[in-house]
Amino acid sequence: MHQAVRRMRDVLPADTWRWSHLERKLFQRLTGASYSEIRLPLMEFTELFARGVGEATDIVEKEMYTLSDRDGMSISLRPEGTASCVRALEEHGLLYNKTCRTFYSGPMFRYEKPQKGRYRQFYQMGVEAFGFEGPDIEAELVLLITKYFEAVSYTHLRAHETRHDLV
Repeated sequence: MHQAVRRMRDVLPADTWRWSHLERKLFQRLTGASYSEIRLPLMEFTELFARGVGEATDIVEKEMYTLSDRDGMSISLRPEGTASCVRALEEHGLLYNKTCRTFYSGPMFRYEKPQKGRYRQFYQMGVEAFGFEGPDIEAELVLLITKYFEAVSYTHLRAHETRHDLV
């Protein structure tokens, strides 16, 4: 009998509707506030995370899934989304003398010590805003996430047992 890799988990049909609901609500709220979705690759060159997160951090030193490709290049499964987001926007010229509001979601990977409730593959939704000066953008992000949590009301999600109730 086969089992999932240790500290990885399956999201079963009884829970996927909740995930889809949360993602849909986040997408609606962010696109309504002029944020654009970006989809990031699962793997990046390890150097990106060493530079972006810091070589001396636990993420880079101990917690990344890293491998060498056939050419000997070090590649890692993404442990977080910010570094990949910045790399993609820079690479495609979307940050040059511009402001940019973007968001991403998807699986991230960290080789963490097994603990209750901590998984080596986890899902992260991230929001990034570039090229803005002053605290206004921070206030905007705080307001957006506050309104999002009000809209999805976690207690509401737990109280309903069928997908029908949320649609």
